Amino acid sequence: MKIKRYMAVSMRAALAQVRAEQGPDAVILSSRRVEEGVEVIAAVDYDEALFADATVKRAPIAPPEPPEVPLLMPEPLPARPHTAVPAVAPALAARGAPRALAAASGGTVRGNPAPAAPVAPLSAAAVTAATAPTVAQARRAALPPGPDAQSTGAPRSASSRAPDGGYLAMQQEVKQLREMLQGELAHMSWNDKRRREPLQARVLEELTALDIAPDIALSLAQLTPRRTSLENPSHIPLALLVRHLPVLDDLSTVNGGVIALVGPTGAGKTTTIAKLAARWSMQHGATDLALVSTDGYRIGAREQLMTYARILGAPMHVANSGKELARVLERLKSKKLVLIDTAGMGPRDVRLSEQLAALQLGAARARVLLALPAHGEGQALEDIVHSFARVSPAACILTKVDEAASLGAVISTTLRHKLKIAYLCTGQRVPEDLHAAHQRRLWLIRVALKLKERAKPPRLAEAYYARHFGRAPAHA
Repeated sequence: MKIKRYMAVSMRAALAQVRAEQGPDAVILSSRRVEEGVEVIAAVDYDEALFADATVKRAPIAPPEPPEVPLLMPEPLPARPHTAVPAVAPALAARGAPRALAAASGGTVRGNPAPAAPVAPLSAAAVTAATAPTVAQARRAALPPGPDAQSTGAPRSASSRAPDGGYLAMQQEVKQLREMLQGELAHMSWNDKRRREPLQARVLEELTALDIAPDIALSLAQLTPRRTSLENPSHIPLALLVRHLPVLDDLSTVNGGVIALVGPTGAGKTTTIAKLAARWSMQHGATDLALVSTDGYRIGAREQLMTYARILGAPMHVANSGKELARVLERLKSKKLVLIDTAGMGPRDVRLSEQLAALQLGAARARVLLALPAHGEGQALEDIVHSFARVSPAACILTKVDEAASLGAVISTTLRHKLKIAYLCTGQRVPEDLHAAHQRRLWLIRVALKLKERAKPPRLAEAYYARHFGRAPAHA
């Protein structure tokens, strides 16, 4: 148990000090007004039994009855003539050690004393050895017996005592009370926000209905103007999304050179490579185009890309390692566009690190595009972005937009990581279903709105808005 005294100008400041130093589980033992302000005594790991023990220890200890068995003493020194018992003998007798002196001097405890004989003087170490057991027995006698003292005969230490059941119940009640108070304060804060800033509160509700993550919704809502000239305020969330959606406005950076497409299994990388190659062939021809596959894991992956290359009339090469990839790219340095199709690896696949290392070794100058499946769940998309951040993607391609039931998760991920969107894939057709993102910015947000209206999700309870948007900042 750790007890500490705090001085502050007010009770709030004193409680802040207690919380900062001893944590939220500290127990206030006492508080009073003083000239400097407020004095608070708090404890952590409070134990009533330990507190009672400390109180008893401060009480005066009565001398116990002398033991019946003589205490063991050091071997006496050889007797010397004309020596007497030093002046420490009266003090030992007053502390309850007459039997030790009697044993040391050759006398008895009861009956007639033995004839006088020369006694060796007691040293300071002998006096300490004689008195220490007696004082220790007196202290143990003054302490209340613990639960294990009756069975083992030895008192338990403070650290080995089990916490009192009443104290644990009180601690649980305090925790529940704190959570209840935090919930009530969150409701009050949310209701106050709806009253003072109705437009911002409405934006939060509309963005939440689009499955936008709470942190992104809160960041966008803070950009809401206090007044608007729009006849329909429900357009404000859409306008905020359209304005702040990260898209790649200049596709020239990914329309030439060496482009590598990475992403998880099943994201549609090979089909997207075929769309990019077909789009280039329609604009520039297939003479300056080459395809490279590093996917040696998935059955049929290279055959699928080989089929697309044969249809387009472009050469295709295979690389099984970083060194092979470097040699292939050296032979293709005259090509204006080289598209690299990598193996699909999940974020938790142990081979992912090896695959990315090979890509960095063989194509260090390649611009990387991340295939991000639009139908993915929020946490799964976060794992994908974190796993492929090692190769520093220049932009992303939202694939399988047509298969998504909601676009809120993928929009939140791109906004959170400021990951620019280069293309949108809206189907399996090559290359018709590949669109530049900067030309489809408003279309993407409208699709997200239509998906929400089609699903008709139930209105969320007020507790959700209070929990995510009504939390007051914790005081220090």
